[in-house]
Amino acid sequence: MIISLKMNLVRRKKIRIMDIENKIFQRYSPDFDKLEEYGFVKENGCYKLEKLFKGDLFKAVIVINSNGQITGIVYDLENDDEFLPLRVEGLNGHGAFVGEIREAYANILKNIREKCFIKKYYIYPQSNRITNLVIKKYGNEPEFLWKTTPGSGIFRNPDSKKWYLAILDVDRSKIQKNTKGLVEIALIKLTPDNVAQIIKQEHFYPGWHMNKKYWITVILDDTVDDDKIMQLIEESHSFTIKKK
Repeated sequence: MIISLKMNLVRRKKIRIMDIENKIFQRYSPDFDKLEEYGFVKENGCYKLEKLFKGDLFKAVIVINSNGQITGIVYDLENDDEFLPLRVEGLNGHGAFVGEIREAYANILKNIREKCFIKKYYIYPQSNRITNLVIKKYGNEPEFLWKTTPGSGIFRNPDSKKWYLAILDVDRSKIQKNTKGLVEIALIKLTPDNVAQIIKQEHFYPGWHMNKKYWITVILDDTVDDDKIMQLIEESHSFTIKKK
């Protein structure tokens, strides 16, 4: 098969592999009760679905573990092998055919997302925990204002319209030099004296893209506990209350 020959050539070069599942489910978590209703079968603590598509010439095998992590494999049943071109970016030749298979598989995943998953505000656990604590305490849900950065949300006091918290997704290198990888950060407003003191401590950084005199940055990767972050948010929120 020509595609198999193409893959042999691709393996010898630097290639970019598409993580289709992560892209589609990045801000969603499974409702496990709905998975079995949909057709998933529980095996060894995981949920598994096998689905034929494209005239029964291809089979998708999708597994969701107890942590909500999704993995998938697409098999070319004619050749009885995994259809590897599905995940190769910029594959020349047979592009239209590969694109059709990729789109069909993505549509299967999107249907599962629609029927069995719950939308999350953010990607990482601490970001969602802090968001839920803020909603419970102040009643303010995040506002996602920018189409170009859909994962960036701000919290503001509805009475004064002033911001007291922003949770953004950025590359870690923006905060910590010589590092890489997507992280979510909290931007919190404090007094200049408190800012000067706290950024001397480990895991606290000057405000990213904000006035560094008043704002600090915390990476929401559980290096700072929730209680400490909420204490800082409480101080930040106090600045947004209208004075009588």
